[in-house]
Amino acid sequence: MEAGNRGPQTRLHPANGVRRKENEDMGRFRGSITKQSRREGINLAETEKVQKYLDRRPYAPGQHGQRRGRGRPSDYSVRLREKQKLARLYGMGEKQFRNLFEEAANVPGVTGTVFLQLLERRLDNVVFRMGFASTRRQARQFVGHGHIMVNGKKVDIASYRVKIGDEITVSELGRKIGFIQENMEAQKRRRVSPWVELDAENFKGTFSRLPAREDLALPINENFIIEYYSR
Repeated sequence: MEAGNRGPQTRLHPANGVRRKENEDMGRFRGSITKQSRREGINLAETEKVQKYLDRRPYAPGQHGQRRGRGRPSDYSVRLREKQKLARLYGMGEKQFRNLFEEAANVPGVTGTVFLQLLERRLDNVVFRMGFASTRRQARQFVGHGHIMVNGKKVDIASYRVKIGDEITVSELGRKIGFIQENMEAQKRRRVSPWVELDAENFKGTFSRLPAREDLALPINENFIIEYYSR
């Protein structure tokens, strides 16, 4: 039976044991992130595990996955897919995503770059970039359950906009969570994003500057998204 036919399921939340509905946190992005990544053709989780799976099965999921995409897609379809890829990469719903794009379009500068910078300034994304969480989905969970602090104050809104110079720390309770401890140990072996500074030993980091477009190795053509919303 397909997952979509079962209705909401409750499960134990991995971060702190709180029970919640399976899909309520990601009403805009349901189901397996691996399947979504295969459908979009990019690593939405930005993890090694998902990338290895994509390398083994570089085609859409389902019985006819390997047959899809043989025809030439329309210009509209190409632009729609690009918009969907970026929205799913950052785990956002259409309304929130479009509102952010419209804000970017009214800010001086290159609209595509400004839009990506606004996406990168979301608290859940910054938590992910600093390595406190292994995925953006997990980052949203940590933020939502009050494990993240900005300049010493708890912030539980995933879309909170981080400013240059803001210090992001894990709460005292959050530092005892096994997932966060494991993430920090793993992050010590990896290079942190150049626009953030990390003090892994003390579970804190600083958003030091806005990322330039060349800093963001995103497999996205943001010009297609601009064209999609300008149609």
